[in-house]
Amino acid sequence: MASLPRPVPPVTRPADERRTLSGLPLAASYGPADLAARGWTYEQQLGDPGQYPFTRGPHATMYRGKPWTMRMFAGFGTPDDTNRRFKFLLANGQTGLSTAFDMPTLMGYDPDHPRSLGEVGREGVSVASLADMERLFGDIPLDQVSTSMTINAPAAVLLALYVAVAERQGVGPDKLRGTLQNDMLKEFIAQKEWISPIRGHMRIIRDMLGWCTRQMPQWNTISISGYHIREAGATAVQELAFTLADGIGYLQLGVDAGLAVDEFAPRLSYFWDVHNDFFEEVAKFRAGRRMWAKIVRERFGAREPRSWILRTHAQTAGVSLMAQQPLNNVVRTTLQALAAVLGGTQSLHTNSYDETYALPTEDAATLALRTQQIILEESGVAAVADPLGGSYFIETLTDQVEAAAWEYIHKIDAMGGIVRAVEEGYPQREIARAAYEFQRQVDSGERAIVGVNKHTDEGDGDGIPTLKIEEEVERDQVARIKAWKARRDPAVVAARVAAVRTALERDDLNVMPPILDAVRDGVTVGEISDEFRRVLGEHRDPAYL
Repeated sequence: MASLPRPVPPVTRPADERRTLSGLPLAASYGPADLAARGWTYEQQLGDPGQYPFTRGPHATMYRGKPWTMRMFAGFGTPDDTNRRFKFLLANGQTGLSTAFDMPTLMGYDPDHPRSLGEVGREGVSVASLADMERLFGDIPLDQVSTSMTINAPAAVLLALYVAVAERQGVGPDKLRGTLQNDMLKEFIAQKEWISPIRGHMRIIRDMLGWCTRQMPQWNTISISGYHIREAGATAVQELAFTLADGIGYLQLGVDAGLAVDEFAPRLSYFWDVHNDFFEEVAKFRAGRRMWAKIVRERFGAREPRSWILRTHAQTAGVSLMAQQPLNNVVRTTLQALAAVLGGTQSLHTNSYDETYALPTEDAATLALRTQQIILEESGVAAVADPLGGSYFIETLTDQVEAAAWEYIHKIDAMGGIVRAVEEGYPQREIARAAYEFQRQVDSGERAIVGVNKHTDEGDGDGIPTLKIEEEVERDQVARIKAWKARRDPAVVAARVAAVRTALERDDLNVMPPILDAVRDGVTVGEISDEFRRVLGEHRDPAYL
């Protein structure tokens, strides 16, 4: 176990000094000299929108040509509950589906497993079988929607279930559009939802990269997630650096598996957090696109321009939402959403103001969606590509964010790459120190949070309506999965499970085809995940601090 985080003493600074949340120094004003001092040129640092290095956005006309996808996160209770929420959001103008799964599903357990007790349907939707997945997407034509699934450790199984449901609708895998999070590196760095040790999970992701590249050309196989890294306490610079380092790890994984980088790089996407430091967040998006373009083209030799583009989904910062004075969260979310749009995101989820208490109510989710619609339809910010481009301040800050992120990436390269760095606990320790310092600043009053340590009121949050998940949800899901298992042919199930086990044991076999065959014949998420545990081992957190 690594040592505890070192206490960070208060820093004595001049009264008029200002820094970003990442600690980058801010001048009182900026002018041409700030760019000239670094040899800044339009061609090298910017370029036109839609042109390398894509600092100004991945498309020439940006939102004039296509508005960002409004993809509100939804998932709770039974598959039928979430199916109704999907339809409600689609009817209110949402343009893509985004699925949250409950903790048992995320950890690879069926509802009837003892470890699932009390958690079924609580933090997301409970899905364990092909029947559950059919109920989840009932009456939703899968060839006409784009679906995101926030699932990681058992991602291969949930993807197989989605493909199997589409087949029953007469839709082949080549017609499916959407994104699978499937980012196990960030799980070991930040979110801590795993089944097996890191190298076992990377082997499964390798197989998924190969299978999806050939079978699902419109599907994003990995959504490389900085969101959870930031929610764990990372700064914007750390989020950018560690997430791009994860991206480098996945690119190397695919190349080592024999894939040409231009075959699969265009189907990798990114998922960013958007926090309260407005201009630093805009700069982070811009710097990230520029860095990824350089990484894919110069480090990995990709020749196709579409491989160089960092395609982005963003979500406003859940960790910034406060239980005190919860209506203030509407303002926080609006500013964060505006930063994501000005930064050039292609997809956006806005958090609901009540999420510090429970999963969002329909009214709160609708208000969060309306926030995006007002930004798009009324504010005018979507009329021009990269409207902040050329600002002395924004361009200087973008360069600062990029330079600081490269420092982290170079350190990780020197350690032997991101997998080795994660095994040694390097990103985990850096995030722990950043989280400690932020909380110290809040506790001391050095950093203000309205309603928490400044401008406080009595009785904050009283009377806010919340969504309650009833106990019947768990009883219903347990009964359903037991009935599902009882109806199956035991011999067929045993044969399908054995085929998955053999594929896991043999490195020359791809695990996706036997997993797909297994879910078609009724094998559950928990049963396949048990094979991951049995063959690849079960991970125990070393508690890096």
